[in-house]
Amino acid sequence: MAEPVLKVESLVVRYGGRRGTGTTVIDGVSFDLHAGETLSLVGESGSGKTTIGRAILGLAPVTEGSITFRGEPVSNIRRARRRKVAHDIQVIFQDPYSSLNPSMTVESILVEPLLAAGVEQGRTRVRELLDAVGLPADSGRRYPKEFSGGQRQRIAIARALALEPSVIICDEPTSALDVTTQARVLTLLQDIQRQSGVAYLFISHDLGVVNEISDRIAVLNQGRIVEIGAAQDVAMNPQHPYTRKLQMAAPVADPKKQRVRRARRLAANSTELSELEKSS
Repeated sequence: MAEPVLKVESLVVRYGGRRGTGTTVIDGVSFDLHAGETLSLVGESGSGKTTIGRAILGLAPVTEGSITFRGEPVSNIRRARRRKVAHDIQVIFQDPYSSLNPSMTVESILVEPLLAAGVEQGRTRVRELLDAVGLPADSGRRYPKEFSGGQRQRIAIARALALEPSVIICDEPTSALDVTTQARVLTLLQDIQRQSGVAYLFISHDLGVVNEISDRIAVLNQGRIVEIGAAQDVAMNPQHPYTRKLQMAAPVADPKKQRVRRARRLAANSTELSELEKSS
């Protein structure tokens, strides 16, 4: 197998304190990501998944362990080196509106990273980006507030694609969208990946959503990976109790399936209660 484009080894992120004290948010996390692959980090709020993304982007300190991009270390590097890495590792944030400057036109938002990187013919590239994410050519003259939530997220995706990165960190990119728009954005991301070979590190709390888009899933609980494997195996036949908890919590559109799930959840809770009563 080819070398991974991104590799995280024994990552520890700790805030505050000295000599091992403080709060450990990420504790010994390891995984790799290959070109054209989608690896999803799944866990509840506070599990540490977003902190991992921030560490890769240089926005959170790496206390121990390493992060390498194409074999080169990218954790705790100098600012000049970080700017070069930023060309290859981009991010799509959860809220498409707050991540876009409301005082700038879409064209200005998209051309800004191109100009900063010294890319000539930036405005031509903007038209290509708008077309790639399925927005009309005249969108460049408008402001973010003139678009729907799904359209704004398409703009955010276009911005992430501007410098043709190798890796995009997708931090809950569909959680602020309705179900229909969510499905369209996920399809768009898959289409872009097939065409460009970009790798996604997809961060989400929803096991059902990531099952639709992932090659592999890593389940994070209290800063540690408790289960990792092929998407279908983890989502449909989880081995760890915490993963099974996430599976039961994932929303289901089919009312019949939802009733079956609710019955199983009640039965499981009843069994746990009986075991507790026996041991007391």
